[in-house]
Amino acid sequence: MIEIPSDLHKDLVPLAFLLGNWAGAGVHDFPGAEKCNFGQEVSFSHDGRDFLEYRSSTWVLDKDGNKVRPLESESGFWRIHADRKVEVTMTRDDGVIEIWYGEMADQKPQIDLVTDAVARIASAQPYSGGKRLYGYVKSDLMWVGEKQTPEVSLRPYMSAQLKKVVSAEDVERWAKALPDDMPDDGIAFFK
Repeated sequence: MIEIPSDLHKDLVPLAFLLGNWAGAGVHDFPGAEKCNFGQEVSFSHDGRDFLEYRSSTWVLDKDGNKVRPLESESGFWRIHADRKVEVTMTRDDGVIEIWYGEMADQKPQIDLVTDAVARIASAQPYSGGKRLYGYVKSDLMWVGEKQTPEVSLRPYMSAQLKKVVSAEDVERWAKALPDDMPDDGIAFFK
């Protein structure tokens, strides 16, 4: 279910599907790095201004799905314009800062992004750019990331499937919003 908060800046309505806390798992595989499964928590929030705040943390999982150690963390800000063009600024824990541009697909909650600018501190690993695809598919947030370095051509390196994290406050708010004339058996919804 996509909820549009009443205090969401009007320009951000097309990005409302991103809002909330998400958690799930994915796969990391890039030459020169450990191939692994990872866990991920993502948060998209807003404070009424014309951007979404983004935070992501990933960690390596062992074969039993237990956390082993941190993998990557990043944070940033997402904006969208009337022409469905998306701008993202992102800072990663490895000393990379990126500017991403892209656009939202027509008639579906999907965003394609590509790096426009990359800055790195001297100790950061080589990195020259990337692409990302985010989509809302059957109530899940799915994404795939591609990256390139001076030595490795652009190729997929991470992807994940994330589920919306529901809080007790969410359940209470939804319960209060139910109509008073709900059928007792639930079957009436399907007639």
